[in-house]
Amino acid sequence: MRINLLLMAILLSMAACSRKEEAALLVINARVCTIDSAFTTAEAFAVKEGRFIAVGSNEEILNAYRSDSIVDAGGAFIYPGFIDAHCHFSHYGLSLMNADLRGTRSFGEVLSRLQSHDSTHHPEMIRGRGWDQNDWAIKEFPVNNELNKMFPDRPVILTRIDGHAALVNDYLLQLAGITAETKVDGGRVICANGRPTGGLVDNAILLADSLLPEENEAGLRKAFLAAQDACFALGLTTVADAGLDHRQIDLIARMQKKGELSMRVYAMLNPNQKNYEEYLYKGIFSTESLNVRSVKLYADGALGSRGACLLEPYSDEAGQYGLIVEPEEKLKEICLRAYNYGYQVCTHAIGDSANRMMLRIYADILGGKNDLRWRIEHAQLIHPDDFKYFAEYNIIPSVQPTHATSDMGWAEDRVGKERIRFAYAYRKLQEQNGWLAAGTDFPIELPDPLHTFFAAVFRTDHNMKPEGGWQAENALSREDALRSMTIWAARSCFEEGLKGSIEKGKLADFVILNVDLMEAKPSEILNSRVLMTYIGGMRVH
Repeated sequence: MRINLLLMAILLSMAACSRKEEAALLVINARVCTIDSAFTTAEAFAVKEGRFIAVGSNEEILNAYRSDSIVDAGGAFIYPGFIDAHCHFSHYGLSLMNADLRGTRSFGEVLSRLQSHDSTHHPEMIRGRGWDQNDWAIKEFPVNNELNKMFPDRPVILTRIDGHAALVNDYLLQLAGITAETKVDGGRVICANGRPTGGLVDNAILLADSLLPEENEAGLRKAFLAAQDACFALGLTTVADAGLDHRQIDLIARMQKKGELSMRVYAMLNPNQKNYEEYLYKGIFSTESLNVRSVKLYADGALGSRGACLLEPYSDEAGQYGLIVEPEEKLKEICLRAYNYGYQVCTHAIGDSANRMMLRIYADILGGKNDLRWRIEHAQLIHPDDFKYFAEYNIIPSVQPTHATSDMGWAEDRVGKERIRFAYAYRKLQEQNGWLAAGTDFPIELPDPLHTFFAAVFRTDHNMKPEGGWQAENALSREDALRSMTIWAARSCFEEGLKGSIEKGKLADFVILNVDLMEAKPSEILNSRVLMTYIGGMRVH
């Protein structure tokens, strides 16, 4: 009798198991922030063929599914894979192989880092990036005198943190034929005492940089893999690269197809004829991992280098209005070309003059309400009369919250007390359409999405200064900050049906953290850890 009862129990258990659906992965005992329309939470989910097939309680998932791979999250917090809506993934990978000048406190420290880099890497040309004269005691653009002594017979180019200014040595100036008489549309050669100082702003940088060899395919491959590893460790699963050429996109596609590159990429095309021929004229190119359907434009420079184009002069440099880096008619022509081929336009615009120009160009072409999701990248300073364009023409602000906390120490010096009230105005920008997208602009900022969240919510530095937050009226709620780097970021790339939330049918991209972003103290967020990162149900970190 006992044998029969035991046999019956085994048979019933087998029958129950046979009725369960096979899944590739089950995750249980988690606190899952789904970011669905109701911002619901769950305990568990099932993954099959790279997608979520069910989300619910532990009991619901375990009763309906079986798998050889079960992850017990132990109460950890799970979010959709983070999406950086505006970055430079390719440049970041390449920058990891160059001299890192971020965080330097003087030009002397820049020189010291260059010496160290040169002694370990022995490069044929010196590239560095990340210096910011606003962080130095002497807040002036550096000159290249010491650079010339250190590197008299090799080209040197040191790019400012925003990418809109650079310092080069005389060797490279002479190679490029740059003199005090050199004039550049949309750029500036900085001179003193009748000679170039080595300082180049915006389009003038191209005169020197274009002479240096492009990275070969082996170097690019190495750069993509290095960038991917760094991003996975931070919970990023999709990056929107704001400016790629067909050669880079083709390599990304090949690496993804071979399984070498798992990072999902939303690629914005640089506006040139070859890119048009290879992509734009052929229509939208889209896979689960690569999406090419937008064009990246530049309207002006950056505020830190006084290249952002303003309606009124800079408050700290009389007569200086900044730069429009491309003629208005050319920008409008490219916008029309993109419109005719069904491509999104994403335009870098920082100053209020550049933003007004681009908003009006967009308005003329879009004509009213639409779902084309044309974007203004950065939207740092908006004239109060111009916020309405975002709402009236469904133009999407794509912002970088860490720019506000990086710039807050000097931004008011640039534009004065009145204009600064309409700068980095993320809450006001969000209110126009009810949503916005967030990124970091890395390598200008660090690629950490939790820094994005922190800056958007608290608007302070990592020491919680200033108390109460800088222009705190434009902070985002915790929920909206999280949406801006998940579902809203996906929406800005036309991918909200594929990713950005943990829901049945979507790609199984998710990140496991040790903190609750909705409740954690600021210090806990800054000290949090990414425990695991998954793409398509596969662990990548």
